[in-house]
Amino acid sequence: MSTPFYVSPQQAMADRAEYARKGIARGRSLVVLQYTDGIVFVGENPSRALHKFSEIYDRIGFAAAGKYNEYENLRIGGVRYADLRGYTYDRDDVTARGLANVYAQTLGTIFSSVGEKPYEVELVVAEVGETADADQIYRLPHDGSIVDEHGSVAVGGNAEQISSFLDQRHRDGMTLAEALRLAVQALSRDTNGTEREIPAERLEVAVLDRTRPQARKFKRIVGRQLSRLLQAPDAASAPTDVPSDTEE
Repeated sequence: MSTPFYVSPQQAMADRAEYARKGIARGRSLVVLQYTDGIVFVGENPSRALHKFSEIYDRIGFAAAGKYNEYENLRIGGVRYADLRGYTYDRDDVTARGLANVYAQTLGTIFSSVGEKPYEVELVVAEVGETADADQIYRLPHDGSIVDEHGSVAVGGNAEQISSFLDQRHRDGMTLAEALRLAVQALSRDTNGTEREIPAERLEVAVLDRTRPQARKFKRIVGRQLSRLLQAPDAASAPTDVPSDTEE
C-alpha cells in the first residue's frame, strides 16, 4: 500500500493564495478614490456590457477585479442581501461594513475549503457618507480578510505600483476632475515605468455623489461628460448630476 502524499496546511494555504493572486494579477487594475463630493471608481474596461463597478444599494458601490463570473456571483448575492435587510429592517441598516462582513465570510469559507478552488477576485465595497469623514472604503482580498482604506485604493493587475503612485499624489479635498485625471494617470503607468494613453472610450467611470438629491447616489460618468472631466482644467466646476448619455 502506497503512502499518501502529505502537504502541510501552511503550504496548502500558501499555494491557494498564490493561485488566487496570479489570477487576480492577470486582470486590469482599477482604482477607487475619495474626492470632495464623494467617491469615484475608475478602471480600464473596453466592454460596455460587462461592468467592473455596480450599485449595491442607495449609498453603496461595488468594484471588483479578477474573474468576471466569480465576482458577478458575489455582486448578485450582495444585492440580494441588501434588499432583504433593507426591506426587513430599515434602509439605513444596510451599510458597507455589514456588506463587507458578508463578503468576507463567503470569501473566507471558499478560500479555506479543500473541495473547491479559491475565488480569483479582489473586491472593494464603498459607502458615501454625509461628509467626507463619514465615507467608508473596504478592500477584500481573495482570502476574505477586510482592509479599511482611506483616500485611495487600487486592486488587480499592478495594484502595488499604482497604490504607491496614488499614496504620493492623492490628497483630501480633490475635485472630481482632479481625482479622475489622477486615477487615469496612475492606471496608464506600465510595470516598466513607461506611460501609455488610455482613451476615454476604454474607461469605465462611476461615482457615489453625496450631492445628488436622489436617495441613490451611484451614477455612471460616460460620453461627453467624461471627456469634459478628462480634458478641461476647469471641469471641476461642472456638476456631476447633469444629463449624460447614460443614467444608472
